[in-house]
Amino acid sequence: MKVNKTSALIAVAAIALAAILPMFISNNYHLNLMIQVLINIIIVVGLNFITGLTGQMNLGTAGIFSMGAYTSSLLATRLGINPWICLIAAVGMGFLIGMGLGYPSLRVSGVYLALTTIGFSEIVRILMTNLTGLTGGALGVTGIPPFSILGHKFQTNKEIYYLYLVIAIILIFNAYRIVNSKWGRAFLAVKDNPDAVEAGGINIASIKILAFTLAAVYATVAGSLYAHYVGFINPSAYNLEYSINYVVMLVIGGIGSVPGNVLGAILVTLVPELLRFMENYYWLVFSIITLLFVIFLPNGMVSLFKGKKREEKAGKGAQANGR
Repeated sequence: MKVNKTSALIAVAAIALAAILPMFISNNYHLNLMIQVLINIIIVVGLNFITGLTGQMNLGTAGIFSMGAYTSSLLATRLGINPWICLIAAVGMGFLIGMGLGYPSLRVSGVYLALTTIGFSEIVRILMTNLTGLTGGALGVTGIPPFSILGHKFQTNKEIYYLYLVIAIILIFNAYRIVNSKWGRAFLAVKDNPDAVEAGGINIASIKILAFTLAAVYATVAGSLYAHYVGFINPSAYNLEYSINYVVMLVIGGIGSVPGNVLGAILVTLVPELLRFMENYYWLVFSIITLLFVIFLPNGMVSLFKGKKREEKAGKGAQANGR
């Protein structure tokens, strides 16, 4: 119970900090970075279901993200549909993608599944580039409207940040509940010992498909939020490097841990920006930092806090035995 109370206090403090931070920031560029952090957090928390918990390598995040962005933006610009309904449509697209990618995962795994998801992502990018009559091709989609509530449009970065913060908190809380539920334990069991899971009467197929679906829904939601924020999208950015970037966030933060996912998304989004003063060398330095993290913290940043908790428990146990 003490651990749960401590975790709850940390979560409340983090939310409070996130809520008051924009009050001290007037620079639009910095607010833009904070919005990008929230979008990245949603993607990584979703990716954690399939790659972090079930151990299935998904390198198709770019394609899934772009499908959410294009679904939402095309419905809004071509048909004039309300952005909130477009967001719901993006969720539906996430379900379809999750089911579509989930079934191949029943037959292939490891590097073969990674290649399958890369292939999916590349197919999506090529289609978005060549279907000029529908997607605008390389020129992309422009004039994507922002979200609005009761006629009020969220147009300033500060307003958009608070709206996306609420959405991100809901999705993070939902992910945390799932990870710590029977579903989360089933995901981990499939990763650790699928034969024992199957012998225990659990349907591995449904577990893998559920994990893929959750990851896809989170990515398409993030894609929709991004499209309605920037007001313009094109397919050029959604390549393999884009997908790998989110795997890096997952690894640096801590695979399988929702708080670790949040930490990883924040670090990998902000650290490259802090290194911009190095000009042409900033990406080299960031790559070296990433390599050092992988070598010395293979379980991610969150392992530092888990290590401290173990030490505290060991210390209390030793005191109790001494008595």
